[in-house]
Amino acid sequence: MRNTLVILLLACSTCLFSQDYFLKQYEPYKSGIPSPEEFLGYGIGEYHTRHDRIVRYLEVLAEASDRAQIETYGHTHEQRPLVILRISSAENLGQLETLRERHLEFTNPDTPFRADPDLPVFINLGYNVHGNEPSSSEAALLTAYILVASEDPRVAGYREESVVFLDPTINPDGRDRHTQWANSYRGNPLVSDPQDAEHNEYFPGGRTNHYWFDLNRDWLLAINPESRGKLNWYHTWYPNVVTDFHEMGTQSTHFFEPMKVNGSRDPIMPRENYEDLNELFAGYFVQAHDSLGSLYFTKEVFDGTYPGYGSSYPDLQGGLGLLFEQASSRGHSQKTAYGKITFPFTIRNQLVSGMATVRAAVENKDYLQRYQKEFFTSALRNAAAGRARAYRIPANPDKNRMKAFLDKLLIHRVKVYEDGRGGFVVPAGQPQYRMVQTFFETYRQYRDSVFYDASAWSVANFYNIDYRAERNFRLGEAVTSLKDLFPVTPVEKSEYAYLIDWNDYNAPALLHELQNKGLVLASSFKPFTTRTGGAEKRFGYGTLVLPVQLQSKSPDEVYQLLREAQETHQVPAFGVASGYHLRGIDLGSRYVAPLEQPKAAMLIGEGVRSYEAGEVWHLLDTRVHMPITKIPLRDFGGASLDDYNTLVLVSGRYSFSDREERKIKDWVSKGNTLVAIAGAAEYAIEKGWVKEKLTEKEQDTTAATERKPYVDAPENLGKESVGGVILQADLDRTHPLAFGYTDSRIPVYKNNEVWLQPSKNPYATVAAYTENPHLDGFLTRENLEDYAKGSASLLVSPLGGGRVVLFADNPNFRGSWYGTNRLFLNALFLGNHIRVPD
Repeated sequence: MRNTLVILLLACSTCLFSQDYFLKQYEPYKSGIPSPEEFLGYGIGEYHTRHDRIVRYLEVLAEASDRAQIETYGHTHEQRPLVILRISSAENLGQLETLRERHLEFTNPDTPFRADPDLPVFINLGYNVHGNEPSSSEAALLTAYILVASEDPRVAGYREESVVFLDPTINPDGRDRHTQWANSYRGNPLVSDPQDAEHNEYFPGGRTNHYWFDLNRDWLLAINPESRGKLNWYHTWYPNVVTDFHEMGTQSTHFFEPMKVNGSRDPIMPRENYEDLNELFAGYFVQAHDSLGSLYFTKEVFDGTYPGYGSSYPDLQGGLGLLFEQASSRGHSQKTAYGKITFPFTIRNQLVSGMATVRAAVENKDYLQRYQKEFFTSALRNAAAGRARAYRIPANPDKNRMKAFLDKLLIHRVKVYEDGRGGFVVPAGQPQYRMVQTFFETYRQYRDSVFYDASAWSVANFYNIDYRAERNFRLGEAVTSLKDLFPVTPVEKSEYAYLIDWNDYNAPALLHELQNKGLVLASSFKPFTTRTGGAEKRFGYGTLVLPVQLQSKSPDEVYQLLREAQETHQVPAFGVASGYHLRGIDLGSRYVAPLEQPKAAMLIGEGVRSYEAGEVWHLLDTRVHMPITKIPLRDFGGASLDDYNTLVLVSGRYSFSDREERKIKDWVSKGNTLVAIAGAAEYAIEKGWVKEKLTEKEQDTTAATERKPYVDAPENLGKESVGGVILQADLDRTHPLAFGYTDSRIPVYKNNEVWLQPSKNPYATVAAYTENPHLDGFLTRENLEDYAKGSASLLVSPLGGGRVVLFADNPNFRGSWYGTNRLFLNALFLGNHIRVPD
């Protein structure tokens, strides 16, 4: 075995001198179609290729050959194009729309299965969703050239029997961030020392997209434009096979499916998918990699339980998702225990896996077509046998949060109907029944206890949506678009004041816009009832008050600014002619306080959890349209905090000096707000910045330690972590941090082991887990009984004249927790009004 590896690595070390290392077995190639080396001016693997050059090469292939067409399906946050190269025979591409319509018959459960032997199989080869796992995009260039230009009879057969949709770079922003790093530090000769800068990116690294999101978790949540574009493309074509190419640690080998057994007790994907189909394709991968002498492994890790991966989402759409993980050179060459691993070597393994996928799909296209048809047919059977015939969503006063949730249903092609009472109905009996399950069903029991990712993803809970399973229901009009779904009545002009409900998701964005344009607004810290528009209306905690005569602008200007903001954010607003109210406080009450405009900063850099930081940045940028200053930790010692009234610390490995700690505490003591999320909350408590405590389990020192097999240690220790569960918390809705909530019970997302004791201060515990808090996901009985029950989810603790807001959970998880975003935004907009008795 060692001799084989030495031969492989020696061969790899010479491959830079010849692209035959990749291409020879598929000779000859059609003249007039340039190879990647001819186009780029260097051989694949010599450098990391920028995304713009990748796109241009695919355009050149489409220009040079009638076997290829290119399409753009979206753009990234940084406006890089997202493209797919369609590859097939000229005849197939000439009638592609007809072929698509025939193919979509396999997704229609209402018609019987009819074999279509002349229909090509649809294959989506997807590459580089993690930007600093770059070998797959280089393999994509080679794969595209082989499939378009090779005259080998095998490849010609692939073109006749398949349509390949090659997506070269799913995450262009992250890729280019890493490409710039790797090429900038590339040595000549190459430096393989793992400590070299080339192999060690600085924060945030190239894995994530512009806002530091992991796009391989975004297929279900559809927060980012990269994912939304791909989902709309996906539901146009419904490919039979989808690949998802990744890299892993340098000391690893190569992974292909089958994955580790699905962790769910009763997975909603068909057993045939993760057993029969995976085993069938694995035979092709085994043959391909055995012929190279490559080492690989299967079944040990990478469970597909979470449905939002690029390799699991297709499994819920009648296709076969396939994960590949290749040991990474993290640059161009790096030492391993077996010798050097080079960039070309990693590229070749990805190329081989991709070509083996095409072969397997072509040779089993009849099976894949029958499987896809049965998948959607079984969806209706399963729905008919289920306990819920439909899920009804009652009317909700927060129309913008409701629209955001409905948007997620529609982008996954889930059918939604109005219920005639202001709410909505999602019937179970539809082709996307398995997505309906994903959105609404919750699970507490699993056959496995260690997950590669989250074990809870009931999307309705992400949005704090009330819903009920029902067996009897009536369908109203189908909802096909969100446009004009909840039209907002234009506010009537007032010479006195305007009132704005704080319970609308977009209210903070409206508030920020008006503050930014020079208006002064106040918040009501007690509810009241008044008359507006000829009727009585109750206004709750946090209602925004915009007094007209106290502004520096004229009443006409105030009205115009409010109307423009209302039109942009679609938030209800009401004019009132008097400050004297029917019930509750009046507008001149001491419980109506002017609001200071947030001036926020956040510490980022090495050691900071970039995912959480990116979620904060994304929330404020894309939904509130409010800037936040991102201060690198390396610059914090010399940075001034005087311009800010809010500082955000997310989870991270902080090691502040005594001087830096004093700087933070002194700044908070002046009346400012520190928001500490999860690990940062734990740090603040451990450092004694606040007088709060962590929940700790009482240890029985007298009990004997049970002896366990060493081999089971990873599984036994892994199940104790909280990888991602949904818990229920009880809110004090009178607290400013809870303003805008209409129900005291809310779902929260926990993916850490930070457990906070309820404060000894009776006014400081804003949210505590309920007596039976477990809603969804895997949680050990020990974590439930010893930690979750009796712990707090959200505390506010005084520090001098200011306060520290302590989140045990992540209120902004993956940009999707609309249900708890408000808690975080309240800390920014209302924090300076929180007075916690010390």
